[in-house]
Amino acid sequence: MPDASLFHISAGPEQGRVVLLLHGAAFDASTWQKLGTIDVLAKAGYRIVAVDLPGHGHSPQRPTDPSTFGAEMLDELGIDRAVVVSPSMSGRFSLPLVLQHPERVAGFVPIAPVGAVEFAKKLHESPVPTLVVWGEEDQLFPPSQARSLAAGFARAKVLILAGARHPAYLDRPEEFHTALLKFLATLDD
Repeated sequence: MPDASLFHISAGPEQGRVVLLLHGAAFDASTWQKLGTIDVLAKAGYRIVAVDLPGHGHSPQRPTDPSTFGAEMLDELGIDRAVVVSPSMSGRFSLPLVLQHPERVAGFVPIAPVGAVEFAKKLHESPVPTLVVWGEEDQLFPPSQARSLAAGFARAKVLILAGARHPAYLDRPEEFHTALLKFLATLDD
């Protein structure tokens, strides 16, 4: 139904690799705009879709089942396959997507996601290329969870951002953008 549709910001070339930007509980799609992430990625030739998750930003509240919402969101947005950037709260949607539909995730950038410990045990050498990002000074989820989560993937790198808090990308945007672009450049088509 139209009134329950997800608000999103799109940028970059239509034919570019899709990068889906999710957000944490205190944020929305505009956070990526303010941080410059959308511009950085669009200028590098990626197609950006930054989503307001249900009940956040401009997206109305609606019932969601975390175990199926990730795939439903991709369907609703008309996206077959995407690189998923998923901070904090959005992990409850992205981790089930990675676990159940790895073929739809071209790459995964979890940033101290909710559910890291729970899902790390279920991933069993997931084939999805992954860049796990964490803030060294994260007070919500200890940085040690980064390595536990990375161990669930066959191809994972860990980036601990020095001096950064839980929303590490906000504290160290330049380092985050550099690492994200480098990671995206390593992905196969």
